[in-house]
Amino acid sequence: MTIVHDLARSARTAAIELAVATRSVKDAALVAMADDLIAATDRIVAANAMDVETARAAGTGEHVIDRLRLDADRVRAFAEGVRDVAALPDPVGEVVRGSTLPNGLRMQQLRAPMGVIAMIYEGRPNVTADAAAICLKAGSAVLLRGSSSAAQSNHVIVDVMRSAVARVGLPEDLITGVPADDRSTATDLMRARGLVDLVIPRGGAGLIRTVVTESTVPVIETGTGNCHVYVDADADLEMALQIVLNSKTHRTSVCNAAESLLVHRAVAEEFLPAVVEALQAAGVTIHGDEVFQAVSPAVVAATEEDHATEYLDLDISAAVVDTLDAAITHVRRYSSGHTEAIVTRSLATAQRFTAGVDSAAVMVNASTRFTDGAEFGFGAEIGISTQKLHARGPMGLPEMTTTTYVVTGDGHVR
Repeated sequence: MTIVHDLARSARTAAIELAVATRSVKDAALVAMADDLIAATDRIVAANAMDVETARAAGTGEHVIDRLRLDADRVRAFAEGVRDVAALPDPVGEVVRGSTLPNGLRMQQLRAPMGVIAMIYEGRPNVTADAAAICLKAGSAVLLRGSSSAAQSNHVIVDVMRSAVARVGLPEDLITGVPADDRSTATDLMRARGLVDLVIPRGGAGLIRTVVTESTVPVIETGTGNCHVYVDADADLEMALQIVLNSKTHRTSVCNAAESLLVHRAVAEEFLPAVVEALQAAGVTIHGDEVFQAVSPAVVAATEEDHATEYLDLDISAAVVDTLDAAITHVRRYSSGHTEAIVTRSLATAQRFTAGVDSAAVMVNASTRFTDGAEFGFGAEIGISTQKLHARGPMGLPEMTTTTYVVTGDGHVR
C-alpha cells in the first residue's frame, strides 16, 4: 500500500497546482500530449505488439485481443481525441446556477476539480490517453491502473504524456501509471480514501462489481453493455436491417454493440428471413426463440443466460415479442442499462419506449454504436456510466468535476 499511497500523495500535490492553471496552459499540455503520442507511434505500436503476443500465447480470445491491439491508425485516433479535448470549453469555473438572494448575497455554484481520480481498467490502452486528457482538462490528477495484459503499451503511453506535460511547465505527476504486476495495487487504490477522491472502473462485469463492492473511495460505476435493438410493428424494415447489422457487426468487442434483437410479431414473417440471412452472412451466430429457429436450422436455441449475456463477439440473442410492452418488459429484465434502440415510424411508440426502458441512452432509428463521447461531441470519453447519480451515459468533462458554492457579500453577517 505504501507504493500506491506515495503515488497518490504526489498526484495530490500536482493536482493543487493544476487547480489554478489557466485554460491556455492546460490546452498547451494537451496539444503537446497529442503531438508526442503521434511522434511516438512506432514506439507505442512496438510495445503493444509485445502485449498482443503475450495475450495470444496465453490463449486470450480474439475479441479481447481486438480491444488490446493498437496500430498506427488507432494511435492517431486516440491522439487526435486528446487534441479534440483541448478544443473543448474548460468546465472549471463554469457557472452551474446563480442568483442574488433576498438579503443581497450573490450566490454562484461553480464547477470545480475533483482532485485525484483513479482509473482501474482492463485492456484497451486507448483508455490511458482518453482518461489522462479528460482528467487534466477537468483540473484533476489521474492515477492509471490498467491491466497487466496492456502493461507494455500503457507504460509507453504514460511515459510520453508525462514528458509532454512537464515540457509545458506542469508537474508530470498529474499523470501517473500504477504498477499492474500485482493485483493488490488495484485494491490499494480502492482503499486510499483521503488520498483519492474518485475511482472509476472500466472493464468487464467482474472488475466493475469488485470495485463497486470493495471500494471505500466513491465510485462512478461504468456498466457492461447488453444492448438491445427493437424492431417495431411500424418500422421501416430496410432501415431496421441496416441498424441491426451496424449495431451488431460494426465492432463487436465494444460495450455499445448490440447483443440482443427483439422483433414485433406483426413484422416477423417479413423481416426475420432477411435479418437472419444478413446476420449469418456477417458471421453472426443467432441464439433465438422458436420463431427465429424456424427460419434457419443454424439458429441456436436461446437460453435464459443468452438473453442476459454481453457477448462482445459475433453472437446475438433474438426473440419475437407480441407487443411494445412485451419488448419493454424484456429489455428491463435483461438489459444492463447501457443503450437500447428502437426502429419505428411512430412518434408515440418511440416516446413510450424511451420512457419505459430506463437505460442511460436510447436510440430512435439509429444504431446503438452512437453511444460514445466522441459521437456525442464530448471529445474523448472516460467511460459510459449506467448508474443514476450525477453522471449517466458517456462521461465527458462536466461529469469529471464537482462543484463549489461561491457566496459574495458586502459585510453581511447573520
